[in-house]
Amino acid sequence: PACALPAARRAGTAETGGIRYRYATTAHGADACYPADGLPTLLRVPQSRGGDTVVLGAPDILYNERLAQQGNASLALQLLGSRPHLVWYLPSLADASAAPDTGERGFFDLLPSGWLWAALQLFIAAVLAALWRGRRFGPLVLEDLPVAIRASETVEGRARLYRKVNARDRAATALRTTTRTRLAPLVGVPATQAHTPETLLPALSAHLHGDARPLHDLLFGPPPGDDAALVSLADRLDALEREVRRP
Repeated sequence: PACALPAARRAGTAETGGIRYRYATTAHGADACYPADGLPTLLRVPQSRGGDTVVLGAPDILYNERLAQQGNASLALQLLGSRPHLVWYLPSLADASAAPDTGERGFFDLLPSGWLWAALQLFIAAVLAALWRGRRFGPLVLEDLPVAIRASETVEGRARLYRKVNARDRAATALRTTTRTRLAPLVGVPATQAHTPETLLPALSAHLHGDARPLHDLLFGPPPGDDAALVSLADRLDALEREVRRP
């Protein structure tokens, strides 16, 4: 038994086996018996209020089929019958922890050690996977700008479209609107009032020292009836603008 416990010395060799207790007790008068690989398999710790606490590494010596082997029966009877009152305790996983309660544990306290390094490695792996599978932009491609078209060609093309559908009213409206927009600042009329006859015509008549009625027919009159009238309207509008611009 390799200890001074009387029950163990009288029993001699016994099959304690099982768990080897690696932590030695510091209690006065404690016994550590039947060592295996340098660690005891039986501990006896005396209590201050009387009685002993005996810890067995395995219950083999208490089984009927093992009592006749070596000193198992002697050791079992001496350990169990040394006191008039016996408490037999078998530990299990459902037992409450004997460690003192240090307060409520948080979520991170429940995680296993090393979780931070594992999370960091997963993050690095995710970044590398994104760089590997992510879409890559190719080199810059030079693209030629659209061909520049002269303004006169645009005007001529739009005029042909108007002529094709006989849209003389639209063409006349576009000519008159453009002329009114150009004339308004020349006679001191705000651009917002350029298309109001009551505002534009008096200012234009005062500038030209003429009658406002012909100007009304020219700038706000009905659409021309044929292509010749449309051409005549364009010429008259051009002449009016030149006259207003004349110093």
